[in-house]
Amino acid sequence: MLGSKPCPHCGKDVVLYRNPVPTVDVVIYDPILGVVLIERNNPPLGWALPGGFVDYGETLEHAAVREAKEETGLEVVLTGLVGVYSMPCRDDRQHTISVTYSAVTSDTSALQAGDDAGGARFFKLDSLPDLVFDHRDILSDFSSNLIRLQTHAAVGNK
Repeated sequence: MLGSKPCPHCGKDVVLYRNPVPTVDVVIYDPILGVVLIERNNPPLGWALPGGFVDYGETLEHAAVREAKEETGLEVVLTGLVGVYSMPCRDDRQHTISVTYSAVTSDTSALQAGDDAGGARFFKLDSLPDLVFDHRDILSDFSSNLIRLQTHAAVGNK
């Protein structure tokens, strides 16, 4: 507990808690081009998955689609849940919890850096740059799921 503040409606004290902050990340994948990463303009500097903070009153899914568009210029369709990442040290600035989605886009040529991104480009999963936060772990999980799906598809086609 951090303390309290008066309720704007009734004036009674409202208890304030120190809670993790919800965020989203998006793995935008193209089978030929790879995954989209953005080069961050703000600390921590480096390459990252598109993503950011969930706005009050916004669903996680809407936040993921919005952040993808703001940071990459891409209209995306979410295809699944990659995972939930909650290590308290995943972001040095504060304790965040990321719900991470996979997504596709129908127009890869629309890729452009936007919002707080200095660059945006596709990277092959086997030749990723240095990544900030825990995004290498997230992409490792995504790759493992992708390999598992491809293996099942190959077995099913025999």
